[in-house]
Amino acid sequence: MSGRCLILLCEDSREDVFLLRNAFAKAGFSHVIVEARNGQQAVNYLSGSGLYADRRKHPLPDLVLLDLRMPLMDGFEVLAWLKTRGDLGWLPVVVLSASDLPADQERARKLGADDYLVKPSEWKDLVQVVQDLHDKWITKAARSRSLRAKLHSLKPAVHSKQSGVERPRPRV
Repeated sequence: MSGRCLILLCEDSREDVFLLRNAFAKAGFSHVIVEARNGQQAVNYLSGSGLYADRRKHPLPDLVLLDLRMPLMDGFEVLAWLKTRGDLGWLPVVVLSASDLPADQERARKLGADDYLVKPSEWKDLVQVVQDLHDKWITKAARSRSLRAKLHSLKPAVHSKQSGVERPRPRV
């Protein structure tokens, strides 16, 4: 069981957003889906800037679903930006595009996409894509989120010598 995950869906087509939301519901998943209608909005969300500065209201996603053809910044530009952000290197990014061009697939992978899926034209195939996304990426993302939370809770408090409290020494 993966629990509810947060998915950042970077997609400018309202129809595709509607279909994907319904495909997740049809597959029996109730993940939180946050929409970014263009590449710049996706970057703003991921960087926590502007409207998305409050991480309590706008937490980092567990998975990014990224279309390539979007206004303001396309998916390739978002991938290139993500590549410069080492702090987001853990974040799985799956390109979900209508393009089946091998050149687009190769370019997306070189820019750091973890997977590349072509949007299917049939409803049943879209539901299967969602099921596959869940099985391969969302389940893994939930485990990764859980591990990051555990590691974060285990970090010892770092105190300087000026405070008079020494850090625990590592065991040898």
